[in-house]
Amino acid sequence: MSLFGKLFGSGGKGGKAPSPQEAIQRLRDTEEMLTKKQEFLEKKIDQELITAKRNGTKNKRAALLALKRKKRYEKQLAQIDGTLSTIEFQREALENANTNTEVIKNMGFAAKAMKAAHDNMDIDKVDELMQDITEQQELAQEISDAISKPVGFAEEFDEDELLAELEELEQEELDKNLLEIGGTENVLLPNVPSTSLPSRPGTAPPTTVLTAWKVVSIRCDTAGVDLKSRSFR
Repeated sequence: MSLFGKLFGSGGKGGKAPSPQEAIQRLRDTEEMLTKKQEFLEKKIDQELITAKRNGTKNKRAALLALKRKKRYEKQLAQIDGTLSTIEFQREALENANTNTEVIKNMGFAAKAMKAAHDNMDIDKVDELMQDITEQQELAQEISDAISKPVGFAEEFDEDELLAELEELEQEELDKNLLEIGGTENVLLPNVPSTSLPSRPGTAPPTTVLTAWKVVSIRCDTAGVDLKSRSFR
């Protein structure tokens, strides 16, 4: 058996290929092992460096051997770094391939489900159904418009005629109020002074003041205002 056969096993033509999940898990295990190896080598490098410094002046031969071991460990550490990079790249590629496989599988499953759902559908029947729905909506709208229109005697009256009649009623009420104000023969008015009132420059004549007083008295009496309780300046 070859070296690669010993390392990776003898996979013949009839051998079953590992699943992506198994391969990914193995790569992760390998990464973990190499990471631990890195930590071990870093500690060994630190120890050899301390040994070389301690024996630098006392034992030159021991110091040189420590530096040689340090260089060897550093070479191994560099190789492990490269190996980890390769394994990480391969693991990410497998994860992406596994993800793509699952996505395609699910998309195919969804496509089959959609096809099965459309098997019982006929595009002509769908068009007829949509036309029926549109006709029923239009009919419902016509019924709503017909119901919302006012019916009965409301439309037999002209709004302009109603407004004109309302204006006539208001004018009659206004005329009635004016007649009530004009009929003041029995209203008791204040006594008119028998002597002429003295006039001052810039004031109205007594006759004008008396006439204004009568008008105010008539209006106040009609409105129910008591002149005795009011003071005028």
